[in-house]
Amino acid sequence: FVVQLKLKCDHENLCWELKHSTTQFFVLINSSKQYLTRMFNQISWTPKLLLAALVGSLMFSAITGNHSKNIAILSSKANAVNQPRQQSGVSQLDRIKNRGYLICGVNGELPGFSFVNAEGKYAGIDVDFCRAIAVAIFDDASQVQFRDVTTEERFDVLKSGEIDLLSRNTTETLSRDTDGNLDFTPPIFYDAQGVLVNRDSKIQTLRELANKTICVPENTTSYDNLQDYLYQAQISAKILTSDDRETLFDFYEQNRCQAITGDISQLIVRKTILANPQDHIILAQHISQEPLAPVLIHQDSQWFDIVKWVTFTLIQAEELNINSENINVYHKSKESEIRRFLGMDGTLGSDMGLTNDFTQRIIEQVGNYSEIYERNLGQPFGLERGKNALWKEGGLMYSPPFD
Repeated sequence: FVVQLKLKCDHENLCWELKHSTTQFFVLINSSKQYLTRMFNQISWTPKLLLAALVGSLMFSAITGNHSKNIAILSSKANAVNQPRQQSGVSQLDRIKNRGYLICGVNGELPGFSFVNAEGKYAGIDVDFCRAIAVAIFDDASQVQFRDVTTEERFDVLKSGEIDLLSRNTTETLSRDTDGNLDFTPPIFYDAQGVLVNRDSKIQTLRELANKTICVPENTTSYDNLQDYLYQAQISAKILTSDDRETLFDFYEQNRCQAITGDISQLIVRKTILANPQDHIILAQHISQEPLAPVLIHQDSQWFDIVKWVTFTLIQAEELNINSENINVYHKSKESEIRRFLGMDGTLGSDMGLTNDFTQRIIEQVGNYSEIYERNLGQPFGLERGKNALWKEGGLMYSPPFD
């Protein structure tokens, strides 16, 4: 490899170029000794100190034969922010443990997923997922701090290290997943993009949106998908955007837009608090598929494994018919699959830096996937499982083996 450093000043005939290869340094100085001495006396102390430090580094390297030292210049804010996290030598799990609580980025205003309920507590499927991770780490579902983040800022807040995890109804896409700084864990909810309209509009198909105004949140996959769909279907329609979903629903109720699009789960939940919910329907046609998944910084495989296998714990518990009410019965099980899953045999938990019984504690304090789903989406809103059912019931939910 070659790391190249160039220092330039107003004097064009002063050029200092430093190259470091795996075997040697090359220092090219295109100036006379006298000129360099004169220039050195003229410049301020900051460049002098920098020059002295670099020369000292070169001399030390030459004496000791140490060619492994790297000289790096961070050229972006993102690199500057991430450098301490990457070079500190402290894992994300240890960082969270030392802090004493998990920090989860959530929507905060979406009933069923993450919102503050009548009791003043955070609730929702995204919230319960964060609590499950807190249980896995601390054996305490309350050891988590929730931070509301907007659609626009969510990824920046995650990359800056202000939150440990983004659990905010976020769609996994190829471009996001290959961002270089982001990792998506398995989806915790399979959604689709739909369209909500008023019954009186007589709109029954997406094609009948022609010449209508459609409300859609900006900076989302919903916006991109809508544009793509209208273009491919050759439908001419006006798009009205806002980064605030409540503003969009106000527009919709004022008939400034005759349709509003977004994740079907959100449309169903939000429809319940419209002035006359029965007057609105979701069209049968879907615009796209929306797998919603937690997001992490791409830097720590142990942390990624923990979040991933907490997800699978919730799903596998449901498949094994283990829930918060009957788990005590399974403590006496002699089935090898159940004993491994519950940590009574093997070291699956400790291999990730957790206790071997982390699955037991998650089920006891938060429940399995079915319990979480019914508590937050099924019972309050009558939202059927659909694609979020187990694989053996026609859904997409299944877990790899706990072996």
